[in-house]
Amino acid sequence: MIDVHENCRQVADRIQKAALRSGRDPRSVRLIAVTKTVPPDLIRAAAGSGVTDIGENRLQEALPKQEALRDLPLTWHFIGHLQTNKARKVTGNFRWVQSIDRSELAEKLHQSAPKPLNVMIEVKLHEEPDKSGVSENELAALVEYVRRLDRLQLRGLMAIPPPFDNPEDARPYFRKLRELAGRFDLPDLSMGMSHDFEVAIEEGATMVRIGTALFGSRLK
Repeated sequence: MIDVHENCRQVADRIQKAALRSGRDPRSVRLIAVTKTVPPDLIRAAAGSGVTDIGENRLQEALPKQEALRDLPLTWHFIGHLQTNKARKVTGNFRWVQSIDRSELAEKLHQSAPKPLNVMIEVKLHEEPDKSGVSENELAALVEYVRRLDRLQLRGLMAIPPPFDNPEDARPYFRKLRELAGRFDLPDLSMGMSHDFEVAIEEGATMVRIGTALFGSRLK
């Protein structure tokens, strides 16, 4: 039996301690509850424990959950790889898109956004062929392109480091993303997941994307 309330309490406590260790205000770190395969009743339980931001990877899975939870004041973040033909539905149902990785997608989001949309650019900090993200060498051009689109509010960068058994091994990747964000004067950093979010906070994360530590292992 998953005790979502207790898990939320523990994660909030770990966020607070990691922020204080690094001389930061814990309120500067936003918890994004990642709800891939998580049913609406568990999301509702998390909301009852103070969670307000929800991250979804798949549009077709997210839309029924949004309908089931429409009575709750939740902020929805799209965090997965996004095809351009789904841009219109995403802009109509999400407040944030964290996974812009190419100019074509940015343009489609801009064209279909009914109101200003908060966006982040996903950066690929390592060479894995199945991973999304813009390369470091191409980042400057994409930042400049997105900033010209007035319906997109570029807020920061997002990244997923390689999987490591030791969270400390992810620290150089988090540090690199922080340096890149500083280079372009971007305030937000979405980095860190259940196994390494404390290190990410120490390196400047303003958003941590946490699923397993809140909801247990994925159901499918």
